[in-house]
Amino acid sequence: MLKKHLNTLITLFFLLIFSGTSYAQTTTKNSIPLRDFLSELEATFDVKFSFADTDVDMVFIEKPSSNSLDNILNELHEATGFSINKLNDRYYTLTKTTTISICGFVFDNFEENNIPGATVEIYESNLSGITDGNGSFSFENVPLNSLVHIKHLGYKPIFIEAKELVKTTECKTIAMALSYQELDEVVVTQFLTTGLKKLNNASIELYPSAFGILPGVSEPDILQTVQALPGIKSVDETVSDINIRGGTNDQNLILWDGIKMYQTGHFFGLISAFNPYVTEKVTIIKNGTSALYSDGISGTLSMRTTQDLPLNFSGGAGFNLISGDVFGVIPIQDNMAVQVSARRSYTDFLNTPTYTKFSEKAFQDTEVNSESEFYFYDFTAKFMYEINPYHKASVSLINMSNNLNYIETANDTLAPNRSNLNQDNFSIGGELQSEWTDDFSSQLSFYYTQYDLDALSISNNDAQQLEQNNLVKESNIKLTTYYKLGNHINWMNGYEFTETGIENTTNVNQPPFASNIKGVIRKHGLFSEIAYSSEDEKLTGFIGGRLNHIENLDTFQEYIFEPRINISYELLPNFKTEILGEYKSQVTNQIIDLEQNFLGIEKRRWILSDGDALPITKSKQGSIGFNYDTNKLYVGIDAFYKEVNGINVYTQGFQNQNQFNGEIGSYAIKGAEFLINTKNNHYSAWFSYTYNKNDYTFDVLAPATFPNNLDVRHAITLAGNYTIGDLKLGVGLNYKSGKPFTQPNENEPINETVFPTEINYEEPNSSRLPEYFRADASANYTLKIGDKTNAIFGVSVLNFTNRRNTLNTYYRLQNDSTIETIERLSLGITPNASIRISF
Repeated sequence: MLKKHLNTLITLFFLLIFSGTSYAQTTTKNSIPLRDFLSELEATFDVKFSFADTDVDMVFIEKPSSNSLDNILNELHEATGFSINKLNDRYYTLTKTTTISICGFVFDNFEENNIPGATVEIYESNLSGITDGNGSFSFENVPLNSLVHIKHLGYKPIFIEAKELVKTTECKTIAMALSYQELDEVVVTQFLTTGLKKLNNASIELYPSAFGILPGVSEPDILQTVQALPGIKSVDETVSDINIRGGTNDQNLILWDGIKMYQTGHFFGLISAFNPYVTEKVTIIKNGTSALYSDGISGTLSMRTTQDLPLNFSGGAGFNLISGDVFGVIPIQDNMAVQVSARRSYTDFLNTPTYTKFSEKAFQDTEVNSESEFYFYDFTAKFMYEINPYHKASVSLINMSNNLNYIETANDTLAPNRSNLNQDNFSIGGELQSEWTDDFSSQLSFYYTQYDLDALSISNNDAQQLEQNNLVKESNIKLTTYYKLGNHINWMNGYEFTETGIENTTNVNQPPFASNIKGVIRKHGLFSEIAYSSEDEKLTGFIGGRLNHIENLDTFQEYIFEPRINISYELLPNFKTEILGEYKSQVTNQIIDLEQNFLGIEKRRWILSDGDALPITKSKQGSIGFNYDTNKLYVGIDAFYKEVNGINVYTQGFQNQNQFNGEIGSYAIKGAEFLINTKNNHYSAWFSYTYNKNDYTFDVLAPATFPNNLDVRHAITLAGNYTIGDLKLGVGLNYKSGKPFTQPNENEPINETVFPTEINYEEPNSSRLPEYFRADASANYTLKIGDKTNAIFGVSVLNFTNRRNTLNTYYRLQNDSTIETIERLSLGITPNASIRISF
C-alpha cells in the first residue's frame, strides 16, 4: 500500500506540472491562437481554410518565421500534427490526425551492427512485429499518441513516442544499448551460439526463443544443448542421463518452473521431455549455487516458461521424424493469459529412419523385439494473472508419459508373452510474486509432483505374472524475501519445506513373492544470502548458506549446514577471475538394477536415504576460474575439486565383482575445463577441452581406490555455426577417451570353487573402452511468409561418419558356464528433419 500511495502522489504531481506547463505555453510572448493565424494567412496569400471549430479552438502555436506558404504549412503540420490537404490553388482543409505511418532502423550503439529480430510493439493498439534482417520496421495506421516499445534479448528496452517515428523520405535510426543487470551482468552477448549467455556468477543462461543452431540438432533440444558446454556430457549418449563434472544423473537438480522433475526424457533418454518452444530461459549451474536451491550435489538446471503477460497471441506448430507439437500464448484480458503446449510421437503407427535408429540403440540387449509398439506425449499449461502492478500470480502444469507394449510369441507356447511399460510424470506448481515497497519484495511458491514407473509381464501361457512399480510423490512450499539494504547490497532470506515419499513394489504370482518398500522424508530448510555489486561493477558476488533439518519418520534426523560462495572480480579490462564454492546434500538417489528389471529398458529406481544402508549424500566443491572476453573473443579456464560422500554401489551401476556388495563409499574429482570461442554476427566457432580424474574410495573393498565408472579423462569438442541470410549451418566433432570397465581374469576367467559359479574379474575398472568419436551436422532455413508468420525447415545428421562407438562393455555367465560379452553401441548415422510454422 505504501508504494501504491507513493506512486499515486508522484503521478498527481507530474499531472500538475504538465498542466502548468501547457498553460504556460499558451501564454508565452510569441504564442498566438491557431484560428487567428489561419485568418492572417487567408488575407496574406488569398487562400481559404476549411476545418472543424472544435479541432482548432484552444490550439496555440509559435508563429512560423518562413515567408513561403508551403513552408509555413509544413511547420504547422509538424507543430500541431494536423493533416493539411490542398484541394486546389486556393482551398485547403485541416483535419485532426489520429493515425500515422511510422518506420525506423534499429542498431546497437556499441558496434553499430543491425539488430534483426527485435520486437516492436505499439501500445494502445494490437500492432506488433519484429525488425527484418536489416534491423528496419514500418507500420501503417498507428495511433498518433501511442507509445512504441522496442526490445531485444541482451539490450535495454526503448520506449519512444510514435509521432517521433513518422515515416518520411528517411526513417529514423534508433540505437539500443547492451543490457547490464546488477548481479546478473552479461559477460558475453553470444556464447557458442545465439541464445546462450554466460553471467558474472559463472552460470550459463540459455534462451530457446533466440537460439541459433548447434551441430546435430535440427530444432532446439534443451538437454542436448547443455551438453555443448564444457564439463557437461553423457557417457551413454542420452539427453536425460547427463553427467555434470563426473557426477551421476540423479545428482542433478532439474527444475521446471520451480518444480523438481523426476522424469526428464522421452524414448528412454534419447529425447528431452521439455518443450523448448514454451521454455523462455534455462539456467545451468555447475558450482557456486545460490542458497535458494537445495539438492543437486552435481549441478542445477532450472527451466522457466514465460513470466510476462503477452500483448498479442503467438504460437507455432511443427513436426519432425519422431513427433509433432503445437503451442500457443493466448492473452485473455489485459492482466490475464494462458500458455499451452502439446506434443505426441507417431512412432506407434509410423516407422521413420530416425525412429529405427533410436529403437536399435534403446532396445539393444533387452527383451524387446521389432514388434514392439512405443509412443510418448507431453502437455504443459500455464495460467498467468496480474492481480495489480505489485502482485503477480501463476500456476504451471506439466504432464508427460512414455508407453511401451509388445507381444513375444514362441513356437512351443500356446499363448504369447505380453508385456508393457508405462512411465508417467504429473506436476503442478504455483507462484505469487509481491512487491511491497521499492526495497522489499517476496515470492511464495508451492508444487506437487508425482512420478510413476509401472511394468507388467505375463508369460508361460498366462500362468506367470510379474508386476513392478516405482512411485515418487513430493510436495514443497517455499517463501523467499528480498530486501535492498543499499544501492549495492541485497539480502535474501527464506524457508522451504519438502516432503518426499517413495515406494518400490514387486509382485510375482509363481513362485509367490511380494516386496513393498516405502519411505517418507521431510526436510526443513532455512536459507540466507547477501549479494554485493560495487559501484563500478568490477566486484560482484554473494555469500550465504542453508541450514537443513532432515527427518525420516523419526527413524533418523540430521542437521546439515551448507555454506555457499560466489565471487567475480575484474582484474583488468575484459579479464575476470571467479572463485566459487559450495556444500550440498540430497536424500533421493537412483539405484541401477542390472537384471531384466522393468523389461530391461528402464533399470533405474528412485529410492530414499535411510541413514544406514544409504546415508544422506553430501558434496563439497571449490573452483577458481579466469576468463577473457571481448565482443569477438572469449577464452576461459576453470579448475575445480569436488568430493561426494555417502554413495552406495547400487547407485553407481557397477557391473563387476562389486555389483551386489552394497558398500558405502565416496568419490573425488580433480578437473579443469578450457573453452575458446570466436564469433561475430555471422559465425561462431569454439574449441573446448575437459580433463577429469575421478576416483572411487570404498574402504572395505580391495583395492580401496579405483577409477570411477564415469571417469572420462579427456573430452574435446570442436564445432561452429555460420549464418548466411536466412540459412544457418552447423558442424561439430566430439571426442572422448574411453570410460573404464572390468574384464574377466585372462588366466582364470571363471571361479568354480564357489557355488554358484561366478566370473573371476580383474581389479575394478582396470581396463578402458576404445575412444569415442562422433561428427554431427545440421542446417535450417527460415522463410518469411507474412509480417508475423515464418516457416522453418531443418535437417540434421548425428554421427554422419557412421562410427559405432562402444558405450559400455560387461559380462554375463551363461548356464553352460561360458562367459557372454555384452557391448552397448552408440547411435549409427541418424538423420532427422523438421518443419515448423511460427506466428
